[in-house]
Amino acid sequence: MKLLERVILNAQSYQKRIVLPEGIEPRTLRATEIILNENIARIFLLGNPVEIVQAAEECGVNIKGAVLVDPKTDSRRDAYADVMVEIRKSKGLTKEEALEMLNDPLVFAPMMIKCGDADGEIAGAINATGDVLRPAFQFVKTMPGVSVVSGAFLMFVNDPHFGHDGILVFADCAVMPDPTDQQLAEIAVSTAKTAKAIVGLDPRVAMLSFSTKGSAQHPLVDKVVNATNIARQLDPDLIIDGELQLDAALIPEVGKLKAPESEVAGRANVLVFPGLEAANIGYKLVQRLSQAEAIGPVLQGMAAPINDLSRGCSVSDIVNMVAITCNQAAALFD
Repeated sequence: MKLLERVILNAQSYQKRIVLPEGIEPRTLRATEIILNENIARIFLLGNPVEIVQAAEECGVNIKGAVLVDPKTDSRRDAYADVMVEIRKSKGLTKEEALEMLNDPLVFAPMMIKCGDADGEIAGAINATGDVLRPAFQFVKTMPGVSVVSGAFLMFVNDPHFGHDGILVFADCAVMPDPTDQQLAEIAVSTAKTAKAIVGLDPRVAMLSFSTKGSAQHPLVDKVVNATNIARQLDPDLIIDGELQLDAALIPEVGKLKAPESEVAGRANVLVFPGLEAANIGYKLVQRLSQAEAIGPVLQGMAAPINDLSRGCSVSDIVNMVAITCNQAAALFD
């Protein structure tokens, strides 16, 4: 069974509640029809219900079964505002300001999650990443013990010898430009959890560098080594090694030569890059030069799954991301 088929099958069994704040966006509505028809998740569409129904009719889609929620009139607004004021009391947020903020579906959605009325959120088809993530950071926040949010890509390469039958997980490809050693360690631990929750693999994490086991001396190498040691302290059961060059991480012959004692070298299925620059370039190189399929970014480190779409996303991208979010929610809450 292919990975995405398994992810969707799992989502069908979980029946998580996913909120889509961009309720009148055409791709979102088409994706909603597919999600409901395939019983992948329970869907909440945010916006004016009359406008949502009209937009669905114009798209020629059937969204019967989705729950339509108007952030401007919903009965939970007052309770949500009280929670917001408590969370942001050190910032001086007032009840009136909170109620005004709740008119924005991108604020209302994470408050549904925070208050237990939804399990996950997908947005970004027509909104910038910052606008999607800012209220999530403010009100849902990060997981306990995690200070950094990062973005992982699921990479489907055309060679089953790499990773987990041709599947690798790359991070951080989306969020942190220059992580500290502590942040890099947290990214490694979060990415391993993502790989296990979504791909179902036993993560073997390679902390990448331009050096393998002391072959080069540089502060950038020291950061990766320190991050590896911190990650081991954060998760003593994690199979992780670094610093490793990419070929030492992926190619068994090179791994045996350069790091013969390593449990990871030559067998890595999770690649943690030292910074966003390398990670973003790396995943796009693999995607474009080898025609690999890249799914993501899957945001990780949040206390609940909130994922950001590309504004160029397709309908199938939204469907797949909803299924992935259901799997993340099950791993976090079940």
